[in-house]
Amino acid sequence: MDFLNALVALTNFVIIPAAAYGSQLALGALGVTLVYGVLRFSNFAHGDTMAFGTAITILFTWWFQSMGIGLGPLPTALLALPFGIAVTALLLIGTDRVVYRFYRKQRAVPVIVVIVSTGVMFLYNGLVRFIIGVDDQVFTDGSRFIISARDFREMTGLREGLALKTTQGLTIVVAVLVVAVLFWFLNRTRTGKSMRAFSDNEDLALLSGINPERVVIVTWLIVAALATIAGTLYGLDKSFKPFTYFQLLLPIFASAIVGGLGSPLGAIAGGFVIAFSEVTVTYVWKKVLGYMLPEALEPSGLVQLMGTDYKFAVSFAILVIVLLFKPTGLFKGQSL
Repeated sequence: MDFLNALVALTNFVIIPAAAYGSQLALGALGVTLVYGVLRFSNFAHGDTMAFGTAITILFTWWFQSMGIGLGPLPTALLALPFGIAVTALLLIGTDRVVYRFYRKQRAVPVIVVIVSTGVMFLYNGLVRFIIGVDDQVFTDGSRFIISARDFREMTGLREGLALKTTQGLTIVVAVLVVAVLFWFLNRTRTGKSMRAFSDNEDLALLSGINPERVVIVTWLIVAALATIAGTLYGLDKSFKPFTYFQLLLPIFASAIVGGLGSPLGAIAGGFVIAFSEVTVTYVWKKVLGYMLPEALEPSGLVQLMGTDYKFAVSFAILVIVLLFKPTGLFKGQSL
């Protein structure tokens, strides 16, 4: 029985939160790896792109809620997502036309475009703060839990309760659907195959008659969708605060690099590696060990390797290790 209680506690506080967080990181890392693979630069503005898309989604969510429009047990933000994606796509394509296209035509070295994207990052950050402010915004509604800890204890008779939040279940389901659609698009459609060809060999793709501007526009459209969905799911699961998305840039880039920069499959794997590492290192293991060990060996302390305030240090440490020993990542992406 104690083993089952330990397993439930581990699932409740490590496996489910890490799976939801990993799904959010994976979607964010997919956007980063697409930009790197197709447009050949590391987009440091991606975190604030997520913040912008989420902010627009929140504004539409509030509008729908004020009119009494909702989805019952599901968050109203799902209805607002297409509008957030559309506005974010306009912003990204506009930024590409005004900023990035100039450097692309000049065939500027990637480090210059990275510096430019850093400037764009600060611009987006200020824009988001101007639109929605700097405070936490909670915009979730509908049913809070798919299953609550009390209901689980009543059903099983266990001392430990399992709680699955609606936002966590929704995050995992939406991430699976989005990844499936993206891989189908990249592998089965003519436009997706054009993007892959452009990513593999730009000069050969141009000789084959592929329109580079169309590839660029489609890439930004997909990035807008991935960034807005990832940002909204993260905001629903936690809360929305613009600066948080700036901080998320490190674990998102770590996910993309650990998996293999330029590899979509690697971005997904890297997202879960980073998420499970962060949650495992910062989790207080006292409860689980208390169930598993004899009473005489039960720990008196928290048994926490690192405080939650330092969880991004885990991402940084993993990133440094990967860059030192396997710079192409788990799935042999492109080396930095």
